[in-house]
Amino acid sequence: MNNKKRDTRWLASVALMMAVVILLANTPFGMIQLPVIKATTVHIPVILGAILLGPLAGAVLGATFGICSMISNTMVPTLLSFAFSPFMSMTGIPGMFKALWVSVGCRILIGVAAGWLWILFKKVKLNVLAALPIVGFIGSMVNTVFVMGSIYLLFASQYAEAKNVAIDAVWGLIMVTVTASGIPEAIVAAVLVAVIGKVMLRFTSHS
Repeated sequence: MNNKKRDTRWLASVALMMAVVILLANTPFGMIQLPVIKATTVHIPVILGAILLGPLAGAVLGATFGICSMISNTMVPTLLSFAFSPFMSMTGIPGMFKALWVSVGCRILIGVAAGWLWILFKKVKLNVLAALPIVGFIGSMVNTVFVMGSIYLLFASQYAEAKNVAIDAVWGLIMVTVTASGIPEAIVAAVLVAVIGKVMLRFTSHS
């Protein structure tokens, strides 16, 4: 009976976090305006869910994030939507599977990486105040590095065409994005995961 109650509570908690992901993905709250770029916050509940509920929950939440991204890029396409929506594929069925990997697969990795990293830090007894921002930072960078790296490896020619640059320039553009967008997003994630995570861990430890 205790296991059944625990499973029900886990499912309810995952569903609640999924609702937060969907809310952020579909409202302006999912973006924070920085001096140069807009930083996404949608991956933050994915990381927090992985910390509180484990890697499996993190994977489910990451998939939710990815599906929201796929739907958004399908309904409101941009220059790079071909890399995030299988319905915007420029290279047929292979392109569809590649887009699924970028939009959903890479986002699943956020939750898996954050969940297992948190488990590792707990085993080595790293201080919570140190562990939370590290998991937040790395979880965010997993998103940026895997998404942009996959675009480079799978869509380099299409990316060059969309950006109207030579294919030799794609690597430089990818690195600019990782540096100018990915690092500020990771810093924001580190701060928010540390602040929110500390409160949520305290709350769950007494519940």
